[in-house]
Amino acid sequence: MIKTSASVKLENITKVFKDPAGKGEVTAVNNVNYDIKPGELITLLGPSGCGKTTTLRMIAGFEVPTGGKIIIGNEDVTQLPPNKRDTATVFQSYGLFPHMTVFENVAYGLKLRKVSKSEIEERVIKTLDMVGLKHLAHRSPSRLSGGQQQRVALARSIIVEPSVLLLDEPLSNLDALLREQMRVEIRRIQKSLGITAVYVTHDRVEAMSLSDRVVLMNAGKIIQTGTPSEIYESPDSKFVAGFIGKVAFLDAEVKEISDDFVTVKLQDKILKTHKFSSDVKTGEPAVIMCRPESMKVVEENKGHINGTVKTNVYLGNSVESFIDTEHGEILVQIDNPSQKKIYTEGAKVGIEIVPELSKVLRNN
Repeated sequence: MIKTSASVKLENITKVFKDPAGKGEVTAVNNVNYDIKPGELITLLGPSGCGKTTTLRMIAGFEVPTGGKIIIGNEDVTQLPPNKRDTATVFQSYGLFPHMTVFENVAYGLKLRKVSKSEIEERVIKTLDMVGLKHLAHRSPSRLSGGQQQRVALARSIIVEPSVLLLDEPLSNLDALLREQMRVEIRRIQKSLGITAVYVTHDRVEAMSLSDRVVLMNAGKIIQTGTPSEIYESPDSKFVAGFIGKVAFLDAEVKEISDDFVTVKLQDKILKTHKFSSDVKTGEPAVIMCRPESMKVVEENKGHINGTVKTNVYLGNSVESFIDTEHGEILVQIDNPSQKKIYTEGAKVGIEIVPELSKVLRNN
């Protein structure tokens, strides 16, 4: 449907705002560099105020960078207004025209571009069919559910055939089930069109389920980039590990580092793993990053640490076991519980760390 998908290149992008209280300046985005491949969906992820939405708005043209360049395809668009860029934006608030039907809302961008009536009819019906709303073409937006309104907003953006689709927290107004359904729908449509997309969210589940690559930001800077599995399984720091998912950090001391392995001491136990961050140094304190699925509940004194089962939460295909330890409460995920021993609440147990599923990080 689209003409071609385009690459997006951010070169030393910086955005400085004047403090509204008159107390100097605030750097919202600080010297960001990133390349987005044609047809790729990347997610800008991070806590509130990290600069992700400002970065998206600069790509869209709603904000002008204080410094740096934005290149879409082979064109420097840094100083171009939004209507001169080959982009389309889906907003959090939907932004539908209440006095227009679904058909008229989706057709609006084509009418502005002076597309013929017959072509508008054909493209609108085709696009509404793509998002599953063909049967609601003549309905008012006020008579649609939140998920349906978001689909109309998506259809209105993709029908103009942009080279780059920008999505600013588009699912934040929906309930949990609708969010899950729309994540699947957005990913399906983006892949079927082959369109380049930039998605902004603070929701790690959205980022993990939607993205080809995740760009994790904090305090205006890119902290780490990678595929969802790379970010989740091999974070570069405690901040990334903690932000991207449930995790336990166990204090340890680095005893030895070779080319492929690090050996750490956890109390009187030794753990050896090939997964460690580059800033870990021999003789210095570190932490072992343990995801819930990277540990096993075993008999007391048979693991790396001991504890007491506080609560078991049955989730069908797994049990979440919350265990009190001297390192604090630790969550262990037990998959296929019908085939595993589930220790009762109050039981004294051990926790065994699976080395290949854990990572040693610098303790800072």
